[in-house]
Amino acid sequence: MKQLSLNIVNKSNSKIVASSSYDFKIELIKSIGSDDIQNILDISKDFSEIYGNRLILNNNNILKYFNDNTLPFIARYKKEIIGYIIGVPLEYFKQESWSHFDTNINKNNTIYTYAFFMKKQYRKKGGFSKTLKMIYLNWSKKKGFKYVSGHVIEGTSNKFSKKSEIIKIFPNWYGLNKPYEYYRRML
Repeated sequence: MKQLSLNIVNKSNSKIVASSSYDFKIELIKSIGSDDIQNILDISKDFSEIYGNRLILNNNNILKYFNDNTLPFIARYKKEIIGYIIGVPLEYFKQESWSHFDTNINKNNTIYTYAFFMKKQYRKKGGFSKTLKMIYLNWSKKKGFKYVSGHVIEGTSNKFSKKSEIIKIFPNWYGLNKPYEYYRRML
Protein backbone atom coordinates (compact mmCIF):
# COMPACT_ATOMS: atom_id res chain seq x y z
CA MET A 1 0.00 0.00 0.00
CA LYS A 2 1.57 3.30 -1.11
CA GLN A 3 1.08 6.25 1.19
CA LEU A 4 2.40 9.65 2.12
CA SER A 5 4.51 10.70 -0.82
CA LEU A 6 5.15 14.14 0.70
CA ASN A 7 8.92 14.06 1.21
CA ILE A 8 8.81 10.69 2.95
CA VAL A 9 12.00 8.70 2.70
CA ASN A 10 12.00 4.91 2.70
CA LYS A 11 13.89 4.52 5.97
CA SER A 12 13.37 6.48 9.18
CA ASN A 13 16.25 8.61 10.38
CA SER A 14 16.56 7.90 14.08
CA LYS A 15 19.05 7.93 16.90
CA ILE A 16 19.19 5.11 19.44
CA VAL A 17 19.17 6.81 22.83
CA ALA A 18 18.84 3.71 25.03
CA SER A 19 19.15 -0.03 24.53
CA SER A 20 19.27 -3.23 26.53
CA SER A 21 20.83 -6.62 26.02
CA TYR A 22 17.30 -8.00 25.55
CA ASP A 23 16.95 -6.30 22.12
CA PHE A 24 14.89 -3.41 23.51
CA LYS A 25 15.66 0.06 22.14
CA ILE A 26 14.37 3.57 22.47
CA GLU A 27 14.90 5.72 19.39
CA LEU A 28 14.48 9.46 18.84
CA ILE A 29 12.94 9.87 15.40
CA LYS A 30 14.51 12.70 13.40
CA SER A 31 12.42 11.98 10.30
CA ILE A 32 9.86 9.26 9.87
CA GLY A 33 10.25 6.83 6.98
CA SER A 34 7.76 4.75 5.11
CA ASP A 35 9.32 1.66 6.77
CA ASP A 36 7.90 2.70 10.17
CA ILE A 37 4.76 4.68 9.32
CA GLN A 38 2.35 1.75 9.04
CA ASN A 39 3.51 0.24 12.36
CA ILE A 40 2.95 3.54 14.14
CA LEU A 41 -0.46 4.01 12.51
CA ASP A 42 -1.47 0.47 13.51
CA ILE A 43 -0.54 1.12 17.15
CA SER A 44 -2.52 4.36 17.02
CA LYS A 45 -5.58 2.54 15.60
CA ASP A 46 -5.57 0.22 18.63
CA PHE A 47 -6.46 3.23 20.71
CA SER A 48 -9.31 4.48 18.54
CA GLU A 49 -11.81 2.47 20.61
CA ILE A 50 -10.65 4.39 23.70
CA TYR A 51 -10.00 7.85 22.26
CA GLY A 52 -12.01 7.88 19.05
CA ASN A 53 -10.64 8.54 15.60
CA ARG A 54 -10.22 12.25 16.14
CA LEU A 55 -7.24 11.94 18.48
CA ILE A 56 -5.21 9.22 16.78
CA LEU A 57 -2.42 9.52 14.25
CA ASN A 58 -3.33 9.06 10.62
CA ASN A 59 -1.88 9.62 7.15
CA ASN A 60 -2.91 13.29 7.27
CA ASN A 61 -1.27 14.26 10.56
CA ILE A 62 1.66 11.92 11.23
CA LEU A 63 4.24 14.34 9.78
CA LYS A 64 2.94 17.08 12.06
CA TYR A 65 4.09 15.08 15.08
CA PHE A 66 7.10 13.15 13.76
CA ASN A 67 9.55 15.88 12.74
CA ASP A 68 12.57 17.92 13.87
CA ASN A 69 10.45 20.34 15.91
CA THR A 70 8.94 17.68 18.16
CA LEU A 71 10.29 14.97 20.46
CA PRO A 72 8.97 11.70 19.01
CA PHE A 73 10.38 8.52 20.55
CA ILE A 74 9.63 4.95 19.56
CA ALA A 75 10.21 1.77 21.53
CA ARG A 76 11.40 -1.28 19.60
CA TYR A 77 11.48 -4.78 20.94
CA LYS A 78 13.06 -7.45 18.75
CA LYS A 79 13.02 -4.96 15.83
CA GLU A 80 9.25 -4.38 16.13
CA ILE A 81 7.82 -1.00 17.13
CA ILE A 82 5.81 -1.63 20.30
CA GLY A 83 5.06 1.92 21.39
CA TYR A 84 5.71 5.62 21.02
CA ILE A 85 5.57 8.89 22.87
CA ILE A 86 5.41 12.30 21.25
CA GLY A 87 6.26 15.58 22.93
CA VAL A 88 5.34 18.84 21.26
CA PRO A 89 6.16 22.37 22.45
CA LEU A 90 3.01 23.82 24.01
CA GLU A 91 3.13 26.75 21.59
CA TYR A 92 2.16 24.43 18.71
CA PHE A 93 -1.31 24.38 20.27
CA LYS A 94 -1.73 28.13 20.85
CA GLN A 95 -4.80 28.13 18.57
CA GLU A 96 -6.50 25.51 20.77
CA SER A 97 -8.77 27.02 23.43
CA TRP A 98 -7.54 24.63 26.14
CA SER A 99 -3.95 25.89 25.84
CA HIS A 100 -4.92 29.35 27.10
CA PHE A 101 -5.58 27.94 30.56
CA ASP A 102 -1.84 27.30 30.86
CA THR A 103 0.06 30.32 32.16
CA ASN A 104 3.19 28.99 30.45
CA ILE A 105 1.81 29.49 26.94
CA ASN A 106 4.30 31.54 24.88
CA LYS A 107 7.09 31.04 27.43
CA ASN A 108 8.65 28.17 25.44
CA ASN A 109 9.27 26.17 28.62
CA THR A 110 6.62 23.41 28.42
CA ILE A 111 6.56 20.20 26.41
CA TYR A 112 3.06 18.84 25.83
CA THR A 113 2.70 15.06 25.75
CA TYR A 114 0.57 14.64 22.65
CA ALA A 115 0.51 10.84 22.60
CA PHE A 116 1.85 7.97 24.69
CA PHE A 117 0.83 4.58 23.33
CA MET A 118 2.13 1.08 23.97
CA LYS A 119 0.81 -2.11 22.36
CA LYS A 120 -1.52 -3.90 24.74
CA GLN A 121 0.65 -6.99 25.25
CA TYR A 122 3.58 -4.80 26.37
CA ARG A 123 1.76 -2.56 28.82
CA LYS A 124 2.76 -3.14 32.44
CA LYS A 125 5.26 -5.73 31.27
CA GLY A 126 9.04 -5.60 31.37
CA GLY A 127 9.20 -1.91 32.21
CA PHE A 128 8.81 -0.94 28.53
CA SER A 129 6.34 1.91 29.14
CA LYS A 130 8.17 3.19 32.19
CA THR A 131 11.50 3.24 30.36
CA LEU A 132 10.03 5.03 27.35
CA LYS A 133 8.45 7.69 29.57
CA MET A 134 11.65 8.17 31.61
CA ILE A 135 13.76 8.66 28.47
CA TYR A 136 11.21 11.15 27.13
CA LEU A 137 11.19 13.19 30.35
CA ASN A 138 14.99 13.21 30.57
CA TRP A 139 15.36 14.34 26.96
CA SER A 140 12.75 17.05 27.46
CA LYS A 141 14.73 18.39 30.38
CA LYS A 142 17.96 18.24 28.33
CA LYS A 143 16.24 20.28 25.60
CA GLY A 144 15.61 23.05 28.15
CA PHE A 145 11.97 22.42 28.99
CA LYS A 146 11.05 23.08 32.62
CA TYR A 147 7.57 21.51 32.54
CA VAL A 148 5.70 18.67 30.91
CA SER A 149 1.94 18.84 30.44
CA GLY A 150 -0.83 16.79 28.91
CA HIS A 151 -4.39 15.58 29.12
CA VAL A 152 -5.16 12.39 31.03
CA ILE A 153 -8.29 10.73 32.39
CA GLU A 154 -9.34 12.41 35.62
CA GLY A 155 -7.48 10.99 38.62
CA THR A 156 -4.43 9.88 36.64
CA SER A 157 -2.09 12.80 37.36
CA ASN A 158 -2.24 12.18 41.11
CA LYS A 159 -0.10 9.08 40.36
CA PHE A 160 2.63 11.32 38.94
CA SER A 161 5.18 13.13 41.06
CA LYS A 162 4.20 15.50 43.83
CA LYS A 163 5.32 18.28 41.53
CA SER A 164 2.17 17.79 39.42
CA GLU A 165 -0.73 20.20 39.39
CA ILE A 166 -4.10 20.10 37.69
CA ILE A 167 -4.63 23.21 35.60
CA LYS A 168 -8.17 22.48 34.47
CA ILE A 169 -10.63 19.60 34.30
CA PHE A 170 -12.54 19.23 31.04
CA PRO A 171 -15.79 17.32 31.69
CA ASN A 172 -16.14 16.00 28.13
CA TRP A 173 -12.73 16.02 26.43
CA TYR A 174 -13.24 15.93 22.64
CA GLY A 175 -16.53 14.08 22.95
CA LEU A 176 -15.12 11.13 24.92
CA ASN A 177 -17.81 11.52 27.60
CA LYS A 178 -15.19 11.27 30.34
CA PRO A 179 -13.61 14.01 32.38
CA TYR A 180 -9.98 14.69 31.47
CA GLU A 181 -7.58 16.78 33.47
CA TYR A 182 -5.02 19.05 31.96
CA TYR A 183 -1.95 18.67 34.16
CA ARG A 184 1.45 20.24 34.38
CA ARG A 185 4.43 18.93 36.25
CA MET A 186 7.91 20.24 36.80
CA LEU A 187 10.72 18.31 35.16
